[in-house]
Amino acid sequence: MSEKPVPAPHTNADLDLIKQIIPHRYPFLMIDKVRDIVPNETAVGIKMVTCNEPHFEGHFPSKPIMPGVLIVEALAQTAAVLVGVSMDVIGKELLTYFMGIDKAKFRRMVVPGDCLELHVKALRGGGKIWKFEGIAKVDGEMAASAEFTAMMDLKG
Repeated sequence: MSEKPVPAPHTNADLDLIKQIIPHRYPFLMIDKVRDIVPNETAVGIKMVTCNEPHFEGHFPSKPIMPGVLIVEALAQTAAVLVGVSMDVIGKELLTYFMGIDKAKFRRMVVPGDCLELHVKALRGGGKIWKFEGIAKVDGEMAASAEFTAMMDLKG
C-alpha cells in the first residue's frame, strides 16, 4: 500500500491565494503578494504603492504619504497569510484581530511608486494568539517597524 504524497507547503502566495486566506478586499487589502514563506516562522509581503489608492486623496493632496497605520496593517495582513499557510486554512476564512501594537516606529515616508517590503517574523504562535515582529522596507531602508499581537479565528 502506498502513502499519499504530502503536498509541498506554499512558499509564495499570489493575490488569488491571499484572498483564499484572508477576508480583506479593496480598498482595505494592503498586500499584493507574499513570498519567502517559512511556515510558523517568517514571510515577506509585497505592496506596490500607487497613486490610485483612496487614502492619498486626503493624506495629503499636495504630498501623498501612506499613513503609518496602513503600513502596520499591511504587516499584519502579511502575518495573517503566514498563519493561514502555517495552519493550512486555505479556503477557510481566517479572521485576524489586533490585540496589541508595541514599539511602533516610523522612519521613512512611503509614497506612490514605492515597493513596500513587509518582513514579518513570528515570535510566538501555533494556537489562536500569535505575536510578530514586523519591519517595512523601501529600497532596503527601514520605513517602519512594530511588534504586534493578534488573535486568529476561523469564521463560522
